[in-house]
Amino acid sequence: MVYVKIFIQVLVIAMFIFYVSGRLMGSQINLMKRIMSVFISVAFTSIVYWYSYLRGTDFLEDVYVFMDVRTIIWIGSMLLISMLLYLFFELFDPMAIGEKGERIPRQKSLLLRLRNQWRSQKRLRQVVQIAVKNGISRTLKYARHRENDHELAIAFRDTLEESGGIFIKFGQVLSTRNDIFPKAFVQELGTLQQNVRPLSSEQVKTILEKSLPYKMDEVFSQFDMTPIAAASIGQVHRAVLRKSDEQVVVKLLRPDVKDMMRDDLTILVEFAQWVSDKSTWAENLGFRELAIGFASSLREEVNFDIEMRNTMQVKTALRNSPYKMKIPHVYSEFSNNQLIVSEFVHGQSVASGDALFYSLHVDREEFARTVLFSFFEQMLFSGIFHADPHPGNIFIDETDGTPILLDFGAVGRLAEPQQEGIKLFLMGIQQNDANILYDAITLLVEDHEHIDRVRMEQAMAQILLRISYVPRIETDELIHSFFEVIRDFGLSFYPSVGIALRSFITLDGTLSLIKKDFNLFNEAKEFSRHYITSMIKRPFKEPIATKERLEEELALLLPALRKIPRRVDKLMQRVESGKITLHHDVFSDKKNAMFVTQLFSRFVLLLVGITFGIISVSLLAIAQFIDAPYAVYLNSAAYVGLFLCSVLLVRLSIQAIRLMKRG
Repeated sequence: MVYVKIFIQVLVIAMFIFYVSGRLMGSQINLMKRIMSVFISVAFTSIVYWYSYLRGTDFLEDVYVFMDVRTIIWIGSMLLISMLLYLFFELFDPMAIGEKGERIPRQKSLLLRLRNQWRSQKRLRQVVQIAVKNGISRTLKYARHRENDHELAIAFRDTLEESGGIFIKFGQVLSTRNDIFPKAFVQELGTLQQNVRPLSSEQVKTILEKSLPYKMDEVFSQFDMTPIAAASIGQVHRAVLRKSDEQVVVKLLRPDVKDMMRDDLTILVEFAQWVSDKSTWAENLGFRELAIGFASSLREEVNFDIEMRNTMQVKTALRNSPYKMKIPHVYSEFSNNQLIVSEFVHGQSVASGDALFYSLHVDREEFARTVLFSFFEQMLFSGIFHADPHPGNIFIDETDGTPILLDFGAVGRLAEPQQEGIKLFLMGIQQNDANILYDAITLLVEDHEHIDRVRMEQAMAQILLRISYVPRIETDELIHSFFEVIRDFGLSFYPSVGIALRSFITLDGTLSLIKKDFNLFNEAKEFSRHYITSMIKRPFKEPIATKERLEEELALLLPALRKIPRRVDKLMQRVESGKITLHHDVFSDKKNAMFVTQLFSRFVLLLVGITFGIISVSLLAIAQFIDAPYAVYLNSAAYVGLFLCSVLLVRLSIQAIRLMKRG
């Protein structure tokens, strides 16, 4: 019975600590972390309390004997330790990376999270050890402010290659980023090769049985178990549909991809953060942001539902295009997020189709122009475009020589303002006008309000002068020039715009394979000229459509037009009465005012906590030199002040950690 009373008292105290600690730490406290911190603090302080005070006493005979000053210290210590433990859990809680790079809370149980955290830390240590062994730390030390370091490029390539899996694919993606990496990096990372072992026949059958809506024999009359292509994400097989006898290709998602992503994507971001911390150059390069962007795109790439939707969107957008591009039909009734069944196209890659070009008498220049203008149309009119136009994704149809576009795992999307910005960009180049280029830049970059227009137009004019009066200008050189100007002005393109400009560089290399002297820059001028002409002629060619569009625009404007006279009259009345007041300060914005208020309140709390700490330490020091009965009151006040100081500082620390995770 005595033990039951003791247990009830401790339980009541624990509930009190649970409630008070939650109130002191603020809102949005994680329930599991609170329970864990309270449980550990109660157990720890109770053991210490028993060992230092109750041990050897007859406390079982009178369970209320320990309700004295030392008990108050015990409860206070329990409260403070529970808050410190919560701070510890909050600080070292593993943070997942979301699709856009944001940190998101874990949904798994605590034990699974601890296991995954231990495993991820072990993997991170392994990657860091590989990096240190290959000399990244040493080479970064001497490459902090240099962009051309061949030794660092070799060390970085070796590190990614030895780390394997996601890291090799990340390096392969970075090798295409010659807009921000020096040639040494592009060349070294371009040598990365990932040896992928094809799935066995048993594995292929297992995937098909799990993923197909019907039995394999009911869907396919033939299925070739030998893949025609194998990569780290999936592999492709040929097959024949039983129902229609049509030849198809089946793209399967490798079963180990999800595990690989779970283990390595977060590690990759943490490794990128480690590299950025080691090097100012890597930090300025946005190396961590590159890793986050790669993680986001890879998550989309391994979801075949997204690739299937991308294929259908682009195909629908180009249905009435004058620039004919063949896109394979996707059999959505058999496809899902694990596999894609699509039409088998009879053709060859443009990289190896010389004989096909010759036998079909295909005009290479016209073929390349069709591909380029189709990409322009995707970007500038539909807003969704193929983001990886390398030679392996562009084929020539062996029957009629039509360009074929494959693999829509990576696409870009341009919103209407960015589409308009790209159009102005092309028009500015075609008309050699820095003013138009400036207007284009304001639509293509983030946070452009602080741009110095005169300086920016001068920089644009310098680029235009560099590409004038020459027969040919390299596309990558032109785009790199714009990237450099944007970086010099402390700006950054919208991610979708960066993808579009980099896809131009990839496309330029592909078009050069089709026709060696093909000039994308000159053709872009020609397309912009066609675009301007079509915009002028469109009202005459499509009078009915133009009339309907004008009626729609007028219908949207009429409500606002009707209100103008009344608003002007009210404005004049306020001007005459002198009641117009203009607010143009930081506090006129509610969000800014809220931010400043919160910042000031936390600063005040910090000062109060520090003040409590200084006064309490002073009282403790004074009490040591006073030999009087009231010295005990000074000690008590000092300990209370230290306790309040600790509570305030712990609360502020928890809030700071939450803001860091949220930001």
